[in-house]
Amino acid sequence: MSHFSTVKTHLRKREPLLQALKDLGFVPQEGERSVRGYRGQTVTAELAVIMPEGGDIGFRLNSTTGAYELVTDLDLWRQSVPVERFLAQLTQRYALNTVLASTAQEGFEVAEQRNTDDGAIELVVTRWDS
Repeated sequence: MSHFSTVKTHLRKREPLLQALKDLGFVPQEGERSVRGYRGQTVTAELAVIMPEGGDIGFRLNSTTGAYELVTDLDLWRQSVPVERFLAQLTQRYALNTVLASTAQEGFEVAEQRNTDDGAIELVVTRWDS
């Protein structure tokens, strides 16, 4: 019998998380959403990605840690990568979006962004002081 699993993350900010999901090709829905699992079971999450096949992907804020937790039915996981790889990709995009937002706020512009062969993302940012 399937059940929902909760996976802890270090993702604390909503906007970079939403953008990271979009960057990976998902359409996240905000607000209290039902995340579907085995035989129509549901749990509530603050962000949800409704999947046409398999279980949905949800994120709910843990008020104790201040971080979003992934909630899904792992027995119904039908993504092209395992959940661990999905979280690694999501965390990388989250970090990139956090850095881009912070650097823009500080007046920097991205001069160069490059994906390396090993999957890393290299950024060069510049700022002109007057």
